[in-house]
Amino acid sequence: MHEWRRRRAAKRVEPGTGRELKPFRWWQPFSRSLYSLVLGRDDGHQAVYVVDVPHRRRFWANDGKGTADLYLDGRHQAAAKLPAVFPVPGGTIEVAESPFGLKRCHYVTAAGDERPLVPEHTSAEGRRAHLARRHPALSRAISVTSVVLLLISVLLLIPQLIEVAFKLPPVAARFGAFVSPVSLPAWLNSLLGIGAVLASVERALRLRHNPFLDTIG
Repeated sequence: MHEWRRRRAAKRVEPGTGRELKPFRWWQPFSRSLYSLVLGRDDGHQAVYVVDVPHRRRFWANDGKGTADLYLDGRHQAAAKLPAVFPVPGGTIEVAESPFGLKRCHYVTAAGDERPLVPEHTSAEGRRAHLARRHPALSRAISVTSVVLLLISVLLLIPQLIEVAFKLPPVAARFGAFVSPVSLPAWLNSLLGIGAVLASVERALRLRHNPFLDTIG
């Protein structure tokens, strides 16, 4: 299934226009993701690939899916809807989005090895990576806090969803009523919801994604 999805994504790639890559601006930290990859050429020189994802595009798309642009040495090389698979020398660049940013922007070799691309240093992703390098202990604490917030959110949300489901007439007629053991005030539910969103954003900045935590949470 994964290989079928990769082949399908690769077919959606469209040729580029050759336009120049626009520089990253200070007001774009959460509206644009910019990642780069340096690969060696046969002539001994280096090729710089840049993946540009303007997140605003998904809000204007009819299907709710964003797009990614691939640049080679500063010129537009290709474009594709997300999730995208761009063929490059020695493998592919795989890009996928989550509700809170990107969950994948990796270079995958023909042998199956993979590594994440390097974020633009002035972007939100780049600043988060810089924090991890300069203050690893603080970075780990933030990462753990994000997971804890999402776990709390999920554990509190599940019984409330079950209670709503049991209020449906066919379900109630067959199984009876169910009252959630969790009953939180509206202000606390709102606070936990905000915390879960911030935690998911923080994880997206590190290209971390769990289908259970980062979707339900």
